[in-house]
Amino acid sequence: MEKRTKENPWILKTPPLSSEYEMYIDEKDGKEIIVCTVGKTILHYDARVIPDLHKMLREHGDWMLLGSKDENAESVPAAVEFWGRSPDNPIGRWYGLKKD
Repeated sequence: MEKRTKENPWILKTPPLSSEYEMYIDEKDGKEIIVCTVGKTILHYDARVIPDLHKMLREHGDWMLLGSKDENAESVPAAVEFWGRSPDNPIGRWYGLKKD
């Protein structure tokens, strides 16, 4: 798979297909991160989420709700979003990092 960079990001759409945002892989403090730009907001995520999520979804073996709650709102327990914030995921915490 081609590595996505700031110069060549993924261009994605929100679930209702109403807005676009960009994501790419970068490095910060010696660690690989995912940078997500939504308008003027820049969010960072621990890049370990990609292989960890892939493994979890393969083990889950079936369709799974994505979820789309604000990071401060409760998510649905059966959603990918809930897993990404759970103390039971491989890093034991939320994959999101501090906003810029």
